[in-house]
Amino acid sequence: MNYINMTEQELKSELAKLTQQYNDLKAQNLSYDMTRGKPASAQLDLSNEMLSDKYLGNIKTSKNIDCRNYGILDGIPEAKELMASIIGVDPANVIVCGNSSLNIMYDTLMKFMLFGVSKSAKPWCKEEKIKFICPVPGYDRHFKITEQLGIEMINVDLNDDGPDMSKVKELVKDPAVKGMWAVPKYSNPTGTVYSDEVIKELASMECAADDFRIFWDDAYTVHYLYDAPAKQLNILKACCDAGNSDRAVIFTSTSKITFSGSGLSAVASSKDNIEYFLWHMNVQTIGHDKINQLRHVNFLKNYDGVIAHMKKHADIIRPKFEVVLNTLESELSGLGILTWSKPRGGYFISIDTLEGCADKVVAMAKDCGVVFTPAGATFPYGKDPKNKNIRIAPTLPVIEDLKEAIKMLCICVKICSINKILEER
Repeated sequence: MNYINMTEQELKSELAKLTQQYNDLKAQNLSYDMTRGKPASAQLDLSNEMLSDKYLGNIKTSKNIDCRNYGILDGIPEAKELMASIIGVDPANVIVCGNSSLNIMYDTLMKFMLFGVSKSAKPWCKEEKIKFICPVPGYDRHFKITEQLGIEMINVDLNDDGPDMSKVKELVKDPAVKGMWAVPKYSNPTGTVYSDEVIKELASMECAADDFRIFWDDAYTVHYLYDAPAKQLNILKACCDAGNSDRAVIFTSTSKITFSGSGLSAVASSKDNIEYFLWHMNVQTIGHDKINQLRHVNFLKNYDGVIAHMKKHADIIRPKFEVVLNTLESELSGLGILTWSKPRGGYFISIDTLEGCADKVVAMAKDCGVVFTPAGATFPYGKDPKNKNIRIAPTLPVIEDLKEAIKMLCICVKICSINKILEER
């Protein structure tokens, strides 16, 4: 029965039962960490074979380049081909870097701040004000980067097909709006896949700032849970077709494909942007870890090899997503107190409580030993205006622990919701 339709007596009776259940679980001294989207040990084990010497061979590329030595700023050719196949672009438009795409994002934004988006552009730090569009709920680490650099962030609702484009197109009329964050496929935390129509609009919209850039974080592009990765229009092609070839900068990595701390990352963009990045890198570094690049190429081989490897990941984590979704459905469906996303890929499930309840739910769960990402983390400055969004990261816990953690979450949602309803009566 929908809680809203219950009488005060019925709600209080339900609250008493739930409070007893909560206290019983609290007495068990639970300890479950669901704060971040970490691969489970079983997922990391899938790539252990890559550590074998056979994936290094004579430590040389097919063109006899010694991977132990200096040089090759943009990555060995085979690694460029592999990462280009994941992103869906020409290898010439790719630079292969170290293990962290987040590091490239930070570095790219710093370049734009200090030097501008090209050799002839005005550095962003010399502008009176800089603003970034932030689809919400979104990735907390994106928001931390822009916050640290003093860039004003503007919330835009993330719909089922991508950001609210009517709002986005209105915002880019302001020349102070220089950029936008985007997680276009299996978004963090909702699992949203941007539609081709939205991508075309992002590529073609008129922007007052001619140095407007989209930071396109394609972290989950091959992280499917069912059948195959979702098909999606390539942002670089869309921008090129619209006459805005320099607008998008794509980032990705193998962090959740092979080893989270020892993978490959890559940036892809237009020919001019790539040349500009390499111009800076020539001062910044003498090259990234080519031995690791070679190991990844020999292990994953090509795009088909990546997709086959990701199927093994999906087989491990899909049951975990289904445990969460099935529990939410069985425990909370029809009560009118929670909505949730049903992703087909990625690493997260997004839930929305009644307004004003998210922080209370997270605090209650933490008191019982179940730790989630702080409420508000999926919004700029850590402030969810409606205080309702919570990110669930189901991948790390084992199934039995996950069942118990989500059971506790449901109890907390129910208790906080009843208290909210009673307070408003």
